[in-house]
Amino acid sequence: MPPPVFRFAPSPNGYLHLGHAFSALLNADLARESGGRFLLRIEDIDATRCKPEFETAIYEDLAWLGMSWETPVWRQSEHLAGYRDAVEKLSAEGLVYPSFESRLDIAKLIAEQNIPHGWPRDPDGAPLYPGTARALGPEERERLLQSGAPYALRLDMSAACAQAGDLSWTERGEGPKDETGTVAADPAAWGDVIIARKEMPTSYHLSVVLDDALQGVTEVARGQDLFWSTSVHRLLQELLGLPQPTYRHHRLIRDAAGQKLSKSTDATSLRELRAVGASPAEIRRRIGLA
Repeated sequence: MPPPVFRFAPSPNGYLHLGHAFSALLNADLARESGGRFLLRIEDIDATRCKPEFETAIYEDLAWLGMSWETPVWRQSEHLAGYRDAVEKLSAEGLVYPSFESRLDIAKLIAEQNIPHGWPRDPDGAPLYPGTARALGPEERERLLQSGAPYALRLDMSAACAQAGDLSWTERGEGPKDETGTVAADPAAWGDVIIARKEMPTSYHLSVVLDDALQGVTEVARGQDLFWSTSVHRLLQELLGLPQPTYRHHRLIRDAAGQKLSKSTDATSLRELRAVGASPAEIRRRIGLA
């Protein structure tokens, strides 16, 4: 039986903080304890936010923590052709359509619905896309495409779920409500998710399932904030004929106010902690790893 394969997959759009340290060290520890492999993946599909200096800092911070990983490192920006092929496969099966509305347009469409108890929202709290572009006729759709208008490629969730049938995944960690064991997937809760855009042939949902499959990842250990995203990932795995890993969603590292540490809220970086004298052993103690 081949050894289990774990991975840590940061985006180089800022410096790593304690939350990243926990996830990276946990994956490395699990790989070592199980006699498995540990991979590093750089999720750099967002060319506007991802910077070379942040990627370099990732390698430096992880090495400082005492970690090592297999090389070469998988960089998403070097695998765009594979994402395009996956989108074309889904499109050929009639499961993808372009939507041309901006966020403001979508907000206006939702407001016009005047739903008494509020518009339905996805597990992350964002309003579901109303599906307006799904009803466009072929001539109007082609006209908009030829006009050069920006668009997002969305998964026709109803058709996709009908094709895939009932789905579930094996959970070895903890869900938001202490879900473990076999968890029923509910991809429909996300509505018609975006899987690519005009300027980028993939999205997080699409690239993560393809990367895990192509890298042979068998164990996905990641934060609880991605627990319900697994429903979409299981759907895409089924539609694309990809193997499904086992999932292990771990606790989040939070600040004094109870908020998840985030680059967007300027969480203290590992580089800053190192600069004031913190040691790798102290980092482990602070995040609760022996």
